[in-house]
Formats: sequence, C-alpha cells, structure tokens
Amino acid sequence: MGRPDGVAVHDADADGVPVRIYTAGEPGATVLYFHGGGFVVGGRDSHDSICAEICAGTGYRVISVDYRLAPEHVHPAHFDDAVTAAHWALGRHDGAVVLAGDSAGGNLAAAVAHALRATPHAGRIAGQMLIYPGLGGDMTRGSYVDHARAPGLSTADVLFYRDIRAGGPAPEDDPTFAPLRDTDFTGLPRTIIISAACDPLADDGRDYRDAIRAAGGRAEWINEDGLIHGYLRARFMSAKARDSFARIVAGIQCLGQGLWPHD
Repeated sequence: MGRPDGVAVHDADADGVPVRIYTAGEPGATVLYFHGGGFVVGGRDSHDSICAEICAGTGYRVISVDYRLAPEHVHPAHFDDAVTAAHWALGRHDGAVVLAGDSAGGNLAAAVAHALRATPHAGRIAGQMLIYPGLGGDMTRGSYVDHARAPGLSTADVLFYRDIRAGGPAPEDDPTFAPLRDTDFTGLPRTIIISAACDPLADDGRDYRDAIRAAGGRAEWINEDGLIHGYLRARFMSAKARDSFARIVAGIQCLGQGLWPHD
C-alpha cells in the first residue's frame, strides 16, 4: 500500500530513538504514533501507510516511533524509548500533541500519558487515541475468557507476548508495563479507546474508560462489532474496518483541535 499524495516523509533521530515524520502542509498539531506488534515485531515500515493516511486525513504532523523490541530488549526499554521520543517531539514542535497507537502501541501511548502528567508538558497533551490496546487487564474473566481463541489474537498469544516483553515474570502493579494497574487515573488527557469486539483485549478498553471517568476525566470506548484484533490491516478489504479507521482519523483530528466529539 502506497502513501497518499501530498504527504512528505523523512526519517530522523529522536535523542537515540529512530522516528519517521509525516507532514502534509502546515500542521496544526502533532500525532505521536506507537506501532503494534506485541513488542516483538513491527516498526516504521510496518505502519508506514497507516501513519501516512492519518497525516493526510488530519493534516497533522505524524511521528512514528521505532522503539526497541523484545526479546533482545525487555521492559522497560520500550517504555523508555516511548517517553524519550515524546519529550523530543514536545521539545521540538509547538502546539498540541495527540498520543496514539494500536495494540502494544496503545499500551505505550497510555503509559506515556500517565508518565507525562507530572511534567511541564502535561498541558500540551491534547488527547490519546488507543486502538485495540492491551492495558494489563484481568486475564481470568470477561473478554479474555469469552474470546480466548479469537482469530487474530488469542489469550495464549497475549500471555506469550507479555512474558517475552517482561523477560521473566511480569512486574506487578507497574503502570509503565500495564496502565490499568495504576492507582491514579486523574489528570489524564481526553481519551478515545477503540476495541475490536472479537478480541481478548476488548474489556481492557472498557475498564480503562471506566477508570478515567471514575477519576473525573473524559473517556469514550467504542467496541467495533464484527472485527478482530489487528483489523487496521484489513481497512482496504473490509467495510467495517474502513469505517472504523475513518472514525479513528476523525477522533484524532478532534482531539488535536481540543474538541470532544462524545458529549
């Protein structure tokens, strides 16, 4: 899949973290995008067309972060790279920043949002768009059981990626590893979570929405019927996936403008 016309692309170094930057004219905001792949696979090339289409659809600058991968690099390497890239982007570019990512990248986007609350940059984070994220929910109930053998991602797969990422036993109560394990959900930016209904991770999106709302924040969870984990790859073949991606792009655009489309 090629890039839309009018999108300029170049690679850069974000204080040691490789990034790819997409622009289409004068951007009104910046999207920091973290790719999926279970912290094991993926990179700038795997999500190149997705980032280019977000850039074309919003007009925003998109920075795709090529964080280190397991098993060569275990937690907290992925989180450290994500935070480093976020500080680099916030220091280099003015205006609002939207944190976004799919699957493992949704985990990193949320972890960065939690971490940046205590920094001078907090007011610049306009929102987060989390696409079928794995946030460290309870794997003994709900969607982890109901969709344990779902196509695209099984509960066994989630456990495999979790253990590879950790390089051993998964850390307990570490929000940089599992944002749902945080004890404080105040001060988070406006958050849109989009899950696939047939996905073990679906309830993570609902539970994260509920935690933010309970803390007085704004959050919306959209659970896409008839879709499985990783459906962004099918956005040119499936009308449902295409429509969901359009909602994602529109949501990112609203967040970057300081608008909340879910009141």
